Amino acid sequence: MKQAAPSSQPAQNPQIARLLEIMARLRDPQTGCEWDVAQNFETIAPYTIEEAYEVADAIGRSDMAELKEELGDLLLQVVFHAQMAKEADEFAFDDVARAISDKMEARHPHIFGDEGGQMGETRWENIKEVERAQKGSSSAMDGVALALPALMRAHKLQKRAARTGFDWSDPSGSAAKIREEMQELEEANSEADKIEEAGDLLFAAVNYVRAHGIGAEDALRSANAKFERRFRAMEDMTDGRFAELSLDEQEACWQQVKAAE
Repeated sequence: MKQAAPSSQPAQNPQIARLLEIMARLRDPQTGCEWDVAQNFETIAPYTIEEAYEVADAIGRSDMAELKEELGDLLLQVVFHAQMAKEADEFAFDDVARAISDKMEARHPHIFGDEGGQMGETRWENIKEVERAQKGSSSAMDGVALALPALMRAHKLQKRAARTGFDWSDPSGSAAKIREEMQELEEANSEADKIEEAGDLLFAAVNYVRAHGIGAEDALRSANAKFERRFRAMEDMTDGRFAELSLDEQEACWQQVKAAE
């Protein structure tokens, strides 16, 4: 494996300095861009989330040129938030960089400290738990971001609960829960009840795949990609006439595409 060359960048990276200056000019209330000046943390947050997903998409497609561009877009989001915080006399970009550097060193005592051993998941989670306690955390549920995708957040909430011992002893328990929730959804009458039971069913499904060591978000993303790939193949196979076929004919196409894979 090719080893990365030691960093020779000066303390103040000229391209970082350039980017910070660009954002400061864009946010200048007198001479800046009207759109940039009008933004705040809440209005920019959706763009930050979107850019993170676009980074993941470029990685998924192994498109390194696109990844470079998307990482730049994501970095811009960090710079944007840091500039707004600086204007509010809260913190600046250097404070953000310092905070994450301090955190990484603290979370890797076997690398930057005197502790030996390896960094397994249990050790990592224990360190994070200490950090949350130092911030005044009072619940195992604290710190699981509300803005996470629902499946990912369910997975994290369940993992936190499992660390307290609140978990099925084996996958059969969560499998039985899925069957129970399916029945309750079938029996639900009102729209509110259906939504609630559908949520319970999805939550139980996350628990079941988690019991098998699988991340529900990753699994569903893979299933989405597979379905889209196969559906597009069916459309190509039928020269754009797929919607005109009977359900039996469509199913035959589906099976043909599956067999071809």
